[in-house]
Amino acid sequence: MAAHRVELELGGRTLSIETGKLAKQADGSVLVQYGETVVLGTAVHASPREGIDFFPLTVDYREKMNAAGKFPGGFRKREGAPNQKEILTMRNIDRPIRPLFPKGYYDEVQIQCWVLAADGQNEPDVLAGIAASAALAISSIPFQGPVGNVRVGRVDGQYVIMPTAAQSEYSDLDMLLCGHNDGLNMIEVGAHDLPEQAVFGAIEFGYDAIKKIVSLIEELVSKTGGKEKVCNLIEPAADVVETVKSKLAGPLKAAKTSEGSKLERQEAVKKAISDFFTDNYPALDENATVAQHNRWKQQTKDAKMAVHDLEEDLTREIIRSGKRTDGRTFDQLRKITCEAGVLPRVHGSAVFTRGETQALVTITLGTSRDEQIVDGLGEEYAEKFYLHYNFPPFSVGEAKRIMGPGRREIGHGMLAQRAVQPVLPPVDQFPYTVRAVSDILESNGSSSMASACGCTLALMDAGVPIKAPVAGISIGMISGDGSDEDVYLTDIQGEEDHFGDMDFKVTGTRDGITAIQLDLKIRGLNMDQIRKTFDLARKNRLEIIEMIEAEIPTPRESTSKYAPKMLTTKIHPEKIGRLIGPGGKTIRAIQETTGAQIDVEEDGTIYISGVGEGKAESALEEVEKLCAEVKVGQIYSGKVSSVKDFGAFIEIIPGQDGLCHISELADGFVDKVADVVKVGDSIRVKVLLIDEQGRVKLSRKAAIKEEENEAVTTN
Repeated sequence: MAAHRVELELGGRTLSIETGKLAKQADGSVLVQYGETVVLGTAVHASPREGIDFFPLTVDYREKMNAAGKFPGGFRKREGAPNQKEILTMRNIDRPIRPLFPKGYYDEVQIQCWVLAADGQNEPDVLAGIAASAALAISSIPFQGPVGNVRVGRVDGQYVIMPTAAQSEYSDLDMLLCGHNDGLNMIEVGAHDLPEQAVFGAIEFGYDAIKKIVSLIEELVSKTGGKEKVCNLIEPAADVVETVKSKLAGPLKAAKTSEGSKLERQEAVKKAISDFFTDNYPALDENATVAQHNRWKQQTKDAKMAVHDLEEDLTREIIRSGKRTDGRTFDQLRKITCEAGVLPRVHGSAVFTRGETQALVTITLGTSRDEQIVDGLGEEYAEKFYLHYNFPPFSVGEAKRIMGPGRREIGHGMLAQRAVQPVLPPVDQFPYTVRAVSDILESNGSSSMASACGCTLALMDAGVPIKAPVAGISIGMISGDGSDEDVYLTDIQGEEDHFGDMDFKVTGTRDGITAIQLDLKIRGLNMDQIRKTFDLARKNRLEIIEMIEAEIPTPRESTSKYAPKMLTTKIHPEKIGRLIGPGGKTIRAIQETTGAQIDVEEDGTIYISGVGEGKAESALEEVEKLCAEVKVGQIYSGKVSSVKDFGAFIEIIPGQDGLCHISELADGFVDKVADVVKVGDSIRVKVLLIDEQGRVKLSRKAAIKEEENEAVTTN
């Protein structure tokens, strides 16, 4: 293949896509460059595996440390398992392209995106999405794209396309969009409590750039000539489909609309399907010929595919008839219960239950030593808040291998983390490191939204002074066919997610949006559909916030007695050495004496923590005495460290002596210093002067006189 290159000016920088230069044995291969960040994207496919009944799409994204001139950490000094950022990027590439393959296409498709160069300013994750789309577009794989990917920020109220790392530091919005000429099919948002209209404006702004990127990829396809698309579809035989429809539709519909819980309906559905196969495709006896066995095997395989399609059609038909399978109306929330403070000893806890979805969320408060250190292509940084999400098999009544966290768990956890992060207090007001854990105990749809709601409850129970409660809801949709209108579904349950067209999750406060995640099974959404979803999600979100506040209106006034007491102070950076002491001797002595933990920042900020009455306070007092600044006019309690003929040296703060001249020891004439004080005495002295060399002049008689005058005034 000859080399071809296309480029576009976007956000004041050049976005280029090149093919025919590297990885030419891949079915599709491109280099995407923006600024000095370069990503390689490849796409390959292979024949479907024997007996497969699903589309095995694999997306792999890796940030090679050498791309940023860095060494990987660890003993082996090479990249290992993908980190959280890489896994989240894989999900963001996979979700928008998966629906854009033909139904019945079961070839093995593998996409790999590698970051080859990183300039530290232009994020490679969004470029990887463009690379994956372009590689698929020029390949023989029947991808119904291309799609374009962009990031949108907002700095000083102005939208910014593809913000740099420097711009992102001042942005109150982090939005990833993916789409094509027919609409958007992926939205990922983290926002600082922005109004719906501001978020919607960013979507419109980003969509304009998406269409330009799609045109750029189409230009590349045109230049390469494009490969002939190879599309071998696996479809069930027509006679089998007819048998399934005629004999199973009635019993299956009755089972799906039967009264009872999710598990009871599932059992009814399983029985109807099992009875159908027993009656129509019974197992062959041992005398069956190879030909008969092969025919039976193919028929049952086709029947399973037809049953899935029928169940999807029936679910959508039932909903369109005006009744959801659990009996709710389209805009009705399931029953919600909120419980805060459900566990002893833990620092904060809550159970949030919505229908048959239940999240148990716990909060642990820690110190700076508990921060999550994140290392990647950029500078290493520490996170003071992180949320971990667990999805055990018992939550859906299954016995499966216990693994994790997988890509799904990491993605759901990050969505819930993004949801509540904007309402957390600043570090100078609440210096704790906060870890939230959401354990899903039951699941029938939108467990990530239950995690966000449960986390709000648990944070308030832990005494974290959040700015406002956060709630989240998932809106589903059954798209219109022909003249039918779209049906929007509030608070979708599992089967509505599986057989429906949309899972649009929105979280926020009363004032605005904090996070969004959109998953689609159809080609895309237009702006009118997005706006309607926003309006419905806001209405439901406000309902849930009312329920949260009915359980716990405001955060607890204090943290748990089992949580560490956190105090902060600040010293001059030059005094850090005095606090640490030779070989850490001084700071260790304070910690051992008081039982508190002391953490020192480079700017002189001191974090002191201790579990137990008075430990942190005692350590704070010791630190402040050790590192205090001596002030002229201040009276101190000092200890006589040495006695000379001309006066006494007094240690007024640890490591800081001052001279009290013999004439300042007392009113009247003093013959000998020893007549007034001796070594080891504790006396009150006033600072009269600190000269240019830092020497401190003290007066005992001035301190006595001032305190006597204060006593007279008080009386």
